[in-house]
Amino acid sequence: MKRLLSLIGTAIFMMVFCASSAFAHTENYLSIGDSLAAGQTPYQQIDTGYSDLIAMRLRMTGQLSFYTKELAFPGYTTADVLKRVQSEEASDLLANAKLITISAGANDLLRLVQVNPTAGTLAFTQLQTDYALNIARKNMAEILDELKVRAPKAKVYVMGYYFAYPNVHATQKEGTNAQLVKLNKILQQQAEQAGAIYVNVYDAFGLNATNFLPNISDVHPNFEGYRQMANAFLHKYSGSKALAISSNELPKPNPISFEQILEQLAKAEQKQEEKETPKPTARAIQGFTGYVAFMEKVRAKRFNHNYL
Repeated sequence: MKRLLSLIGTAIFMMVFCASSAFAHTENYLSIGDSLAAGQTPYQQIDTGYSDLIAMRLRMTGQLSFYTKELAFPGYTTADVLKRVQSEEASDLLANAKLITISAGANDLLRLVQVNPTAGTLAFTQLQTDYALNIARKNMAEILDELKVRAPKAKVYVMGYYFAYPNVHATQKEGTNAQLVKLNKILQQQAEQAGAIYVNVYDAFGLNATNFLPNISDVHPNFEGYRQMANAFLHKYSGSKALAISSNELPKPNPISFEQILEQLAKAEQKQEEKETPKPTARAIQGFTGYVAFMEKVRAKRFNHNYL
């Protein structure tokens, strides 16, 4: 019995030691990219996304010193992400980053897919998608090259994509899924060539993930879907499943609509004018750390539920 207890104790010690050794430093974490990086829900709102869950886990283990998704915005293509990374306002965030996740590429492709959720059909033109995928390849290579220069201290993870149309007829899935597989392959190749790490989320969803994508008219996942994405990252990050987030650890929903975002911004600006204080920062607006850029742009940008 003593020997058994000793072995169990040793095993527990080794698990804790391995986990702590994997995280010997705290992370300045930036989430970059499209609406998945921003945490858009299936119902045209912003809430907890995969990057928020990653930050939650790292915070719980004492390995997070800073987190923002200021460089993420719904609807961003790879071209938009490239411009954001190259922007002056991103310079300080990138220079101090130690951990970066990127979601970029799906909007280059999905905007070309014609979806009829009621009929359960998908349609696209092969020539257009081939061109879009080539552009995504080029832009992702440039994004990763820029990050080498602008975020020299950061370890970069490129997030793959899931199949976003589980409710269409089975016969309709093959063609669009093939284009998504090509996109994921491009992202993986560019990540590996740049010394970044590719995170596969496709396998966790498959072709029929209606439990993760509950709105037939929207391509964004629910909390469970974002949990799958976060766990795929945490597995790559730690090399084990020690940091995996369970369903009962998910936070309660606290969604905010784009209209509410605008209202919060207007109130913050009014208070700023009354007090004659400096322009409010993102941290002054509850629930949106680093989201001044998001709130300013939401005024002029319309959101399509078929885009990420």
